[in-house]
Amino acid sequence: MQIRQVPYDHPDAVKLDAEVQLEYAARYDNSEGDATVLHARMFDPPGGMYYLAYDADERPVASGGWRAQDTNDAGYSDGDAEIKRMYVTVEARGLGLARRILARLEEGARAAGRTRMVLETGTKQPEAIALYRSSGYTDCPKFGHYRYDPLSICLAKPLA
Repeated sequence: MQIRQVPYDHPDAVKLDAEVQLEYAARYDNSEGDATVLHARMFDPPGGMYYLAYDADERPVASGGWRAQDTNDAGYSDGDAEIKRMYVTVEARGLGLARRILARLEEGARAAGRTRMVLETGTKQPEAIALYRSSGYTDCPKFGHYRYDPLSICLAKPLA
């Protein structure tokens, strides 16, 4: 597997984003998927990064990105790097790709001067929750688009 930094609007990133939206819609029984507004420029260095993992046949099989956040009325704090669109295709699950991408995201955010990694996930994503908690993430005050949703869980990890 190869992990490559790509723009968020790269065609393979768009493909995996569509797949993860379908999974969100199915898990949460809604038609919208994740309604958080994202723009490609949010993931441009040094204010963000986006990665894709490719298998030996050059198929995109996993994704993940971070975008810089600072104190605002959505509950973020100065120095935050927010994880977005972590996803592993069904056929590539169990290969450790999510952990590899997460490590890359943390490295990149730390190198860019971010001090805390944050993320929002949901109660119907137990695999994601287990990944993050086993990687040192702990519950934190809610932030972001879904901060008032009872199915939302927010986690954070210092990048010191």
